[in-house]
Amino acid sequence: MANYPDFVPYPFQAERHLARHPICTDGLEDQRHRVLIAGGRPVGFATALGLAKQGVASVVLEADDSVCFGSRAICVSRRSLEILHRLGVGAGFDSIGLPWTGGRSFYQGQEVLRFEMPQDDNQQFAPMVNMAQYSIEQTLLDGVQANANLIDVRWQTAVTGMSQDEAGVSLAVKTPTGAYQLHTDWLVAADGGRSAIRETMGLRLQGTSYEGRYVIVDILMKSPRPAERLAYFDPPCNPGSTVLVHKQPGDVWRIDYQLRDGEDPDQAILPEQVMPRVQSLLDMMGETAPWNPIWVGLYKANALTLERYRHGRVLFAGDAAHLVPIFGVRGFNSGIDDADNLSWKLGQVVSGCAAPALLDTYSSERVAATHENLSYGTKSTEFMAPPSFAFDLMRRAVLSLAVAHPELRSLINPRQSAPITYSASPLNGPDEWGALGPRPGTVLPECPLTQISASAHRAVFLSDQAGHGFKALVFTADGVLPPAWRRGDGESSVAVQAVALDAPHPDVDDVLWDHTGQLPQLLGARLGGVLLIRPDGHVMARWRDANDQGLAAVSTWLQQRLTADLSTSTGVTA
Repeated sequence: MANYPDFVPYPFQAERHLARHPICTDGLEDQRHRVLIAGGRPVGFATALGLAKQGVASVVLEADDSVCFGSRAICVSRRSLEILHRLGVGAGFDSIGLPWTGGRSFYQGQEVLRFEMPQDDNQQFAPMVNMAQYSIEQTLLDGVQANANLIDVRWQTAVTGMSQDEAGVSLAVKTPTGAYQLHTDWLVAADGGRSAIRETMGLRLQGTSYEGRYVIVDILMKSPRPAERLAYFDPPCNPGSTVLVHKQPGDVWRIDYQLRDGEDPDQAILPEQVMPRVQSLLDMMGETAPWNPIWVGLYKANALTLERYRHGRVLFAGDAAHLVPIFGVRGFNSGIDDADNLSWKLGQVVSGCAAPALLDTYSSERVAATHENLSYGTKSTEFMAPPSFAFDLMRRAVLSLAVAHPELRSLINPRQSAPITYSASPLNGPDEWGALGPRPGTVLPECPLTQISASAHRAVFLSDQAGHGFKALVFTADGVLPPAWRRGDGESSVAVQAVALDAPHPDVDDVLWDHTGQLPQLLGARLGGVLLIRPDGHVMARWRDANDQGLAAVSTWLQQRLTADLSTSTGVTA
C-alpha cells in the first residue's frame, strides 16, 4: 500500500461552547425577544453586530458547539472588508487575511490568462483577501463576545419548529439540557443552505443545481509562492478536469478539483484517491516541500434563490436565502451584503423609526442582487464545469484559441465579486446632479480624504462615512456650512458632514477636505450640492443646491420615505 502523508490538525483550534438553558415557565422562556437570529455563522454574526451598532439586542441560536471546521468560504472582497470594518471587526481581518490582487489561468500547461483586479492609491483595502471560514467566524465571534451586553449566543440550540402571526414568531428548540420555546418580534433565518426555518415553512429554492462536483482539499505546506488565484484547465496532472488553487494564511493551501464524469463522489474523497492527485498537482506546479492533508470535502455548484426574502416576520439571509456558485467568490460576500442591508433596516423598524414595509426593500434589493450574482456565477460555473457536451466544446475552443489569440482571453476572466447597484430601489430619491458620478442606489466609490478637527488632521477615506446612520455630505468651497445645514437644538435623523472642495477655512472644525481634488470628477460633486448616503454606504439622493434643500427638509423627506408603504412599489408582499 502506498504511503500517504498523515492528516494533521488545522493551525487553528476551535473552542467548544456549552449549551445554556434560559429561565422558563412551563417550557416557555420568560423573556420575549425583539430579534432572534437562527444561525451563528458569518451572516448571522454580522447581522447581530449590525443590530448592536444601533443599540438593538438580539439572540443568536446556533446548532453546533463551535465555529465551523474546514476552510469553506475563503475569499473576502473589498466591499465585505468595508462592511466588516464598520461592524468593528475589520482589524482581525487585516491582521490575519492574506491579500491578493489577481491570478493566472492555464490550459494544458500553457498560461492563457493573467488578470489584475482594480487597485490604486484611492483604495483603503485590497481587492480580495484570503482567510479560511473558521478564522472568519472566530473573528466575527470575537466581535460578538465584545458586545455581550447586546448579543446573546446560544450554542447547541437547534430549531425544531416554528409558527408566526401578525405579532411575531414562536420557535421550538432543543438543547442537550432540554427543549423549550421562545417568542420574538422578528426572526432572521441565517441557518445555511439546509435551513431548518426554510424547511419548516415549506419554502423551496428555485434555479439550477449543477451535476458536476468538486473535491475540496486543505493541505499544510510551506511555500514562498505568492497569494493569487490559480486555475488549471485540463492540466497534465488531472486530464479532463479543472483545478483551482488558493494560498491561505498559516501555510494552508486550498485545492479544488473537478471530478470527471462517472466518478463516485464517495470514493473520490478517500485518501487513496485524493493524495495521488494532490501530489501530482504539486509536482506539476514545481512544489517540492513536504505537505500534509488537513481536511477533505465535496462541493456541488448551485444557482438557487427564494423568490422573496421576507415572509411576514421572518427574514431570510445568506445561504438560507440563496445558494451562489463559488466561482467569482460571491457566496460569502453576498451573504455579508445581506447582513449589511438587513441589519440597518431591521434596526430602524425595531427602534420605531421606520415602518415594517421598509423590510420589503431588503427583499427586493437583495433578490435583485442575487439574480445579478447568479447571472455572473452561472456563466463562470458553465465555463469552469461545463454542464453539457456543447458547453465543453465551446470551452475547449476558447481555451485552445486563447493560447495564440490574446484578444480572446477576456472570455476566461472569472468575473470576481463586485458591489451591486440598487438602481430600481424605491428608497432612491431625487438625482439633480446629472449622469456624472454615482447615481442613487450605487455604492460610494473610494477616495482618500483629510479629516480636519480643532485638534488634528488625519487621513480617512470616503467609505468611512458609511455606517453612521444617514449622512448628508454638503459640498462647499471652504467647509463652512450654509445656514440651512447648521444643526440647531432640534434633533434630526440625518448627520451632516461638511466637505471642502478647496482649501478649508482656518476656523472650521470637523470638515472633510478633498485634498486630492478628485471628488468633482469621482462623485460629480459641485459647490452647494448635497449627497445623502444610507447606513450601508449606498447613495440615496443627490440635490443641486444646499440653500434650497436644507437639513429640515431632507430630514422630513427621509422620514416620509422610511414610513411609507413601499410594498406596492417593490412588488413584494409581507
